[in-house]
Amino acid sequence: MYNVMTINDRIRLPPQFFSMKLEDALAQILREKYERRLDKETGIVLSVWNVKPEGDGVVIPGDGAAYYTVNFDALSYQPSVNEIVEAQVSELVEFGAFVGLGPIEGLVHLSQIANDFLTYNKKTGTFSGRESKKVLKKDDIVLAKISTVSMKNTIADAKIGLTMRPDGLGKGEWIDEAEKARASRGEAAEKGKKKEKAA
Repeated sequence: MYNVMTINDRIRLPPQFFSMKLEDALAQILREKYERRLDKETGIVLSVWNVKPEGDGVVIPGDGAAYYTVNFDALSYQPSVNEIVEAQVSELVEFGAFVGLGPIEGLVHLSQIANDFLTYNKKTGTFSGRESKKVLKKDDIVLAKISTVSMKNTIADAKIGLTMRPDGLGKGEWIDEAEKARASRGEAAEKGKKKEKAA
């Protein structure tokens, strides 16, 4: 889930930044410190803006830098279990599909793609269902549910597991086909009830 939050931090402003406008200098340092970094509490910080220093800076003897307490806004992405996401398939491998979740990728394991036996075709780079004939390929847009989240110290070490097996998930055409099948089963059941009443 994407979040906008206000963060308070104490920032060291080295002397080479003294010639810049204070807010711009602090914003540059905050961007280097926070953006594209993973924090277990805030998630992955994507953007920093609205930097406001609180009062004057403090100089510590023996250190030429100034220290400022600042408030700033940040946009972050924090994946959560059971969250439904719309994602694009970025890569298919024999054991599953990698999908892009904004700043991070997640894995839909082969067993979690569909309620069917799937085979991977290396030549075409697709998964195909044995009975359902469902096909999944690179760049397909899918709905998936986050099933596991393991946030480590870096984005590269974070692991996100997803599933597309429950009803209402998967490719758009799979969802449409399931809705049509459910509607036709409902109509057939309704006709059966009318025949029983007539008899």
